[in-house]
Amino acid sequence: MPETRPWTARHPLVCAACACAAALSPLPALAASADPQTVAVALPTLAELEDAGTVIGEIRVVTHDIFDTDDPAEDKLPFRVANALHIRTRTSVVRDALLFKSGDRVSVRAFDETERALRSTRYLYDVKFTVLAVRDNIADIEVSTRDTWTLDPGGSFGRAGGANSTRVGIKEYNLLGTGTIVSLGRSRNVDRSGTQFTFSNGSVFGSRTAVNLSHAVNSDGRSNAVSVVRPFYALDSTWAAGAIASRDDRLDSVYAAGVLASQYRHDSRRAEAFGGWSAGLVDGWVRRWTAGVELRQDRYASEPGLAAPSSLPTDEKLVAPFVGYELIEDRFDREVNRNQIGRPEFFALGLKASVRLGWASTGLGSTRDALLYAASVSRGFEPASGQILLGSADIVGRYAESQVQRQRLGLQARWFVPHHGRWVFYASAAGDLLTRPAPTESLLLGGEEGLRGYPLRYQSGTRRALFTLEERYFTDLFVWRLFRLGGAAFVDVGRAWGGTDTNALNPGWLSDVGFGLRIANSRAAFGNVLHIDLAFPLNATPDIKRTQLLVKTKFSF
Repeated sequence: MPETRPWTARHPLVCAACACAAALSPLPALAASADPQTVAVALPTLAELEDAGTVIGEIRVVTHDIFDTDDPAEDKLPFRVANALHIRTRTSVVRDALLFKSGDRVSVRAFDETERALRSTRYLYDVKFTVLAVRDNIADIEVSTRDTWTLDPGGSFGRAGGANSTRVGIKEYNLLGTGTIVSLGRSRNVDRSGTQFTFSNGSVFGSRTAVNLSHAVNSDGRSNAVSVVRPFYALDSTWAAGAIASRDDRLDSVYAAGVLASQYRHDSRRAEAFGGWSAGLVDGWVRRWTAGVELRQDRYASEPGLAAPSSLPTDEKLVAPFVGYELIEDRFDREVNRNQIGRPEFFALGLKASVRLGWASTGLGSTRDALLYAASVSRGFEPASGQILLGSADIVGRYAESQVQRQRLGLQARWFVPHHGRWVFYASAAGDLLTRPAPTESLLLGGEEGLRGYPLRYQSGTRRALFTLEERYFTDLFVWRLFRLGGAAFVDVGRAWGGTDTNALNPGWLSDVGFGLRIANSRAAFGNVLHIDLAFPLNATPDIKRTQLLVKTKFSF
């Protein structure tokens, strides 16, 4: 048997060296050993196999436990116990997710996209591809993965903007190794408390169909959602279809200067059925069309015993057939230590644009005629070696009664500049604008919305701007083979203004400075990045604490 590459190889697309006879491969990329008694053959890389027109032969899928006990650093009793208690991901789950099969020609793009898809799951820690052997221009490939710990039996605590949030319960991210997520728990935040159940499987019965279910009984109402969707799961996918439905009955809140001012009942119902088609990936570009019909129904009412807003939105029902178009450029960049600590990240640098238009009419049961529209565009750039600049814009709204209504325009830019080894300078700028919003609709800004030195929802309005500068440091510490550490110093500057709900006490630009610790649990499916920050407001009024403590988990640094 050929010798496979060690697990600690740094890049999953660099094929391993193994010992086999030179006659096994007709490709020229062979290296002879200095020892005349043996001949070592360096197997070709995936790129070389692609250039040679090599066909994929046998695909071997190997799933590994959480910890590698062949590594002395991980051959510890707690790690062996964790491996014994953990149910390993089934090889069929990984095989069903592959974007290549036996008989296909080797394509580096397909391997890259498969790696991105597999790494996006919460239950896999690492992915690598190894060329095992090449015979008669046919290559045998091994796909090996390493699991994360997927059972979350505890809870979490968070604090932002002076408000706490808690969660207790149990969540399994890889039930019986099938990639299924199941959770049952109780949570509490500034808006409500409640008990929630969720079920999610992205590949039901080995298909490409994803099923998601959720049910929640909250202190202020109930919510339910279900979706069955066969998405465009890959760039080369040629069709998609699905149906989505949800209902959410809740109390919505209006804040003034970070203080709860009023509440009202909001019953929201959504449903959609759609189909999509595409020619797949052609010359580096993907073009997709979708068509379907959607339902939006909203009802608003005052809640007995609670202060109501001065004006409520009007009840409405919209039934709208729609069409959509999406354009995607196949260009991605793989980096380490940008938003994650010590783990590969993928940034979409190619152009991505989409537009969707729908027409709601009274003839279909709508309360009014309206053109519904949504569009987005994003693009990545590399100003210099290692730097990444990401820009995006989106707009959503409607045109009815000869005017634009309930329109929201958003712009964002993010810039990553690595320097001096493990240091990364990060800057972001974001802006939002509402045009003729509903009476209770506004843009919020505070500790929970990115202005870390201030109470949550401290300012509100129809316009919002937020600027952030961060100096990030990514250590090489791997504490107990579980936790990776980093730190950040930051400056936030922002403001929300316009409309009728502005903060009259402190309406101007606000800023803060601070620093914090970042802890990433890389071996757990629920191991996002824990943020522990101290932020100091620079434009504080006497009612604001001079030091704000923020503790919360995020998907990124």
